[in-house]
Amino acid sequence: MSNMIQAAREQVAQLTQAAYEKAAAEGLLPAGVEVKATIEIPKDPTHGDYASSFAMAGAKALHKAPRQIAQTIVDHLDLAGTFFDKVEIAGPGFLNFTLGSKWYGQVLTDIQAEGNTYGKVDEGKGEKVMVEFVSANPTGPMHIGNARGGVLGDALAAVMERAGYDVWREFYVNDAGNQIHKFAVSIDARYLQLVLGEENHPFPEDGYHGDDIKELAQAFYDQHGPDWKDKPEEERQAAMAQYGLSVNIPKMKADLLRYKIQYDEWFLESTLHDSGYVAETVGMLADKGWTYEKDGALWLNTTALLKQKFLAEGKSQEQVDKLDLKDDVLRRANGFYTYFAADIAYHRNKLEKRGFSKAINIWGADHHGHVARLQAALDGLGLDGSHRLVVVLMQLVNLLQDGQPVRMSKRSGKAIALRDLLDEVSVDAARFFFNSRSSTSALDFDLDLAVRQDSDNPVYYVQYAHARICSLVSRLAEEGALVPDAAAVDAALFETAEEKALIKTLSQLPETIRLSARDYDPSHVNRYLITLAGDFHRFYNACRIKGEETHVLSARLKLADTVRAVIANCLGLIGVTAPEKM
Repeated sequence: MSNMIQAAREQVAQLTQAAYEKAAAEGLLPAGVEVKATIEIPKDPTHGDYASSFAMAGAKALHKAPRQIAQTIVDHLDLAGTFFDKVEIAGPGFLNFTLGSKWYGQVLTDIQAEGNTYGKVDEGKGEKVMVEFVSANPTGPMHIGNARGGVLGDALAAVMERAGYDVWREFYVNDAGNQIHKFAVSIDARYLQLVLGEENHPFPEDGYHGDDIKELAQAFYDQHGPDWKDKPEEERQAAMAQYGLSVNIPKMKADLLRYKIQYDEWFLESTLHDSGYVAETVGMLADKGWTYEKDGALWLNTTALLKQKFLAEGKSQEQVDKLDLKDDVLRRANGFYTYFAADIAYHRNKLEKRGFSKAINIWGADHHGHVARLQAALDGLGLDGSHRLVVVLMQLVNLLQDGQPVRMSKRSGKAIALRDLLDEVSVDAARFFFNSRSSTSALDFDLDLAVRQDSDNPVYYVQYAHARICSLVSRLAEEGALVPDAAAVDAALFETAEEKALIKTLSQLPETIRLSARDYDPSHVNRYLITLAGDFHRFYNACRIKGEETHVLSARLKLADTVRAVIANCLGLIGVTAPEKM
């Protein structure tokens, strides 16, 4: 796994340490001193490519002025065969190292060798994690908020795999509880209206009023006729729920497949209830003393669990006492378990039964109040939910057209459905735009910009860079100039600032992957792609390829083709195509 930025940083540390030891052996510096220096990449490349603080960090222990130490280190450095051409002393004693052709050539060689796996790091070390995302209620079509969560979860799973984690993708289907009961009652009411007439059967005020409910009722009527009106209400509504789910869940799967999202499992909430797992989980909380009964219901002492959690995280007793904490019902007086009880059981299933070291959930920001409560409940079960349950909160999407907010579908007069959005913009544009900012930021999705074919559209800008290189490679191949093997390229020919900047950006992908996994933020990849495309366009405009001497043409062609490969690699990571023509 190549990480040439880290390799250069490590070599700076090794070189300075070797120079220090050589100087100490000659009696020029005190021996046996451990110097903890920082090695940074200066923002201004005129200050070198890597800067070591060795001289300043060691000044006190070495009993010499930093610049004097720095000069002694420089006098004893041996750069032969290393990544660096020169070292200069700057400011109070910084050692500024400048990269040489060996490093630039090695970047291209490593990218060629690693192919589509380039950028892979081993931060995860095979750790088994689950990413649960979308998990929209199956009571209606998926909407615009699900579109952002879908891409965020799918891209996060992909970058975590590239970062060395063993990743499982899951959709949690809420096919039990109050929402499904309301779903069934709504379909049943519309069915009875079809049979008896709308004026003869009222529709519940808190029911689902969408046209999709009417369509389900009509389809049920078409299949079964009017005779179900005579069935017992409980039996009829159970059938309505099952029928509605049998239609809606495949539609959800089809919409997500069109959106290039597939899961390892669609996990049904009902299985937790049917197997007794919810009851067992609630029983475990009771056995541990975290529950109590009141008004016929069983309650979780969420207040005590949260106080324990917040104190462990460093809040003071005074701060905790000021919080407005509330307990939660786990089992209602009628014997039915709440959604919260099922949620605790589901996450116990993830962490304990299936053995995931972390459960990562993508939730809308409106669920923020639920995060600490669920983590605390898992803490109460001894599962360390405070650290093993990671919730990525996602801010709202503002859909814009002609500079104005769009909240309703022109076709249905309702909230924009995912399938409606994908009829307006390409899957590529939707996936790129929804992953273009951190989940913590609200996102303005400009429908007009998403369909434009110019450099203002970020996905077009990146894809155009890829297509431009494909065209270049194809044209030159027709003239007999083929992309060379990296080992055949003389990296000393990369002399311009544009060439060096481009290769440095290519080298940053492993660090981009590491940060994406660390921050649970795959939008790092989008920003990297835009930077890489920009650096390529600058290189292409400044450095002629066609018509240059053979060795220069060959080197620059290899650099361009390497950019093509990395753009395709990264676009694939976030589920966007890399077209060869545009």
